Amino acid sequence: MSEIKLLLKIADLLKIELKSINATVELLDEGATVPFISRYRKEATGSLDEVQIMQIRDEVERLRQLEQRRESILKSIDSQNKLTPELKEKILEAETLNKLEDLYLPYKPKRRTKATIAKEKGLEPLAHFILEQKNNSVLEEAEKFISEEKEVASVSDALQGARDIISEIVSEDAIVRENMRELFKRTATIKSRLIKGKEEAGEKFEDYFEWEEKLMNCPSHRMLAMRRGEKEDILILDITVDNEEAIAVIEKKIITSRGECAIQIKEAIEDGYKRLLQPGIEAEMRLMTKHIADEKAIVVFADNLRELLLAAPLGQKAILGLDPGFKSGCKVVALDKQGKLLEETVIYPHEPQRKTVEAEMVVLAFCQKHNIEAIAIGNGTASRETEQFIRNIDILPKSISVIVVSEAGASVYSASEVAREEFGAYDLTVRGAVSIGRRLADPLAELVKIDPKSIGVGQYQHDVDQTQLKNKLDEVVGGCVNAVGVELNTASKQLLSYVSGIGPVLAQNIVDYRNEHGEFKSRKALKEVPRMGEKVFEQCAGFLRVKNGVHPLDKSAVHPESYHIVEKMATDLNCSIDELTENKDLRKQIQLQKYVTDTVGIPTLKDILLELEKPGRDPRKSFEVFSFDENVHKISDLHEGMRLPGIVTNVTNFGAFVDIGVHQDGLVHISQLADEFVDDPNKIVKVGQQVWVTVSEVDAKRKRIALSMKGETQNVKASKPKVAKEEEYNPNDINSALAALKNKFKK
Repeated sequence: MSEIKLLLKIADLLKIELKSINATVELLDEGATVPFISRYRKEATGSLDEVQIMQIRDEVERLRQLEQRRESILKSIDSQNKLTPELKEKILEAETLNKLEDLYLPYKPKRRTKATIAKEKGLEPLAHFILEQKNNSVLEEAEKFISEEKEVASVSDALQGARDIISEIVSEDAIVRENMRELFKRTATIKSRLIKGKEEAGEKFEDYFEWEEKLMNCPSHRMLAMRRGEKEDILILDITVDNEEAIAVIEKKIITSRGECAIQIKEAIEDGYKRLLQPGIEAEMRLMTKHIADEKAIVVFADNLRELLLAAPLGQKAILGLDPGFKSGCKVVALDKQGKLLEETVIYPHEPQRKTVEAEMVVLAFCQKHNIEAIAIGNGTASRETEQFIRNIDILPKSISVIVVSEAGASVYSASEVAREEFGAYDLTVRGAVSIGRRLADPLAELVKIDPKSIGVGQYQHDVDQTQLKNKLDEVVGGCVNAVGVELNTASKQLLSYVSGIGPVLAQNIVDYRNEHGEFKSRKALKEVPRMGEKVFEQCAGFLRVKNGVHPLDKSAVHPESYHIVEKMATDLNCSIDELTENKDLRKQIQLQKYVTDTVGIPTLKDILLELEKPGRDPRKSFEVFSFDENVHKISDLHEGMRLPGIVTNVTNFGAFVDIGVHQDGLVHISQLADEFVDDPNKIVKVGQQVWVTVSEVDAKRKRIALSMKGETQNVKASKPKVAKEEEYNPNDINSALAALKNKFKK
């Protein structure tokens, strides 16, 4: 297939103009990234978004791989001197890999089979004689092939060998195989059953001890669960069809007569189906349904990860991070507005030590000393107790927000090389507390340091194709990072590595250069970084921000290649660029058509104008403080009918998991997400969303909580923490705070 035919095929499939397809493919082939193309090459692509560009990229890759396989197959068959014009035409017309492989199967080098042994005995002509079905003198014909030399002792031996050859020919017939695929897709069932004696070990697979449903109706999560049960030797999994119906379909295609030939072919078909075709198609169906299940699970994971990464940041605030614990105490860290660790200690407000007064004094002292603006508490062990302890500090300034933060993956970060580089002199608990605090300030900047699989928003993530999963999650992280933008002078190398065109090596070079030469004064200064060529600079510059840069647009998403346009706008209006960004009336006077050129069109100019309104704006939502029900801390506090606020922690194909503050997420089944029918939970809820739920069932023994969102109006307001009157505590005077605390306990 020529390149133009390939592009035409993609244009037809995706319903996108050929011109846009061609421009996108050219940019991709030149090394441009998806974020760069979608953001800064709208004129070329016709304003295609990231999803469309990724679809084009994936389809081009698939079709090019198909072409490579087609060429390889043609060469292989031609080298065997078996490439007829008719076969070549069929191969050239094949549009899927399955069809290509079916056509190649009879010519594919294979190990010694019953058919090849029969061919070695010279029985291939007899097999073709029977398949032609023109002469029913089969027994007479078979006698001609009896040979001691070739170990064909009888007519029966000859016919058996012929049938072996026919079995292979039929099982490798492209049309027969396609008919079998369609039959399996239409009628196959998947069955799982328990391996005897594995009841106790396989308790978590109890739902699948005896399970059966239509193969193509089996949802992703169920398919992956059953396959995991099979992998762990708990379940036996079968994919079956009506064998009589399958054999009848083949006979209808192959048998065209009656008599002895038909009898021999019928017997060969039955043998070939059971021995060759059925196992082969079942294996294909297993792979196909696994691939479908993987794709759906990866999409779920990617959607959840995207929501988590783009969660609202609290922003640059001085934060007190707490990693809660009972016996080992609560690790406390103070972070400045840039997330730098200032001080750390341990407090013991809970049993068995219960040093509550001392713990309160430490918290107040840290808050005063470091001008703390928010307290972040990890949601693990002792989380609710620690939250209650903090809220019970009556003289804690009401301006300090108390927020429970997910610590999923924090332990992974704590033990990682990244954490050792950042905090090599501190133990794991300090690193974990820092991570919790930083997550509150900027979830994206902190979560990029953790393997996405460890963040806890996936569905059977360890069972799906790991390469496919990694590529998709990296793609999601990169998309989020570039959508938000990265501050060049404060970003970690992990965050920088996801910026368009950069990667890990160049990210390290940027950090090294920054450490050696100090802060970057402009985007242009990036060109001094080793290995930062013009092409890479073009790809990354627009996504990097320099807050107090030499050029006023360095803090914006306007690409340096477009600075001259804004400068011309300012000149025409007889003002500075700063005045242009600050004065709405000036911007209204800009006539975009005046700045259109051969390479810059209205889409780019509209983006520039939008950016001038609020340079470097963060596209993420504003932060909203949330609090759990203060009367609920553990499962035993729950009862049916209780209405509670919660936060969605994970969305799957079968529902959503919600944290209601009892150390065990509850499940809102898909049937309980709304009053109306829901086909996709993602249409109703997103990870990080604050929701109201009603407890419908509690199984404390199995730690299962069933929740419902039916009849709920989803408008969760944070409950206000207990605070004293403002005059009770002067945040600028730690002595007054400590004195007030001491007086409280004297009373």
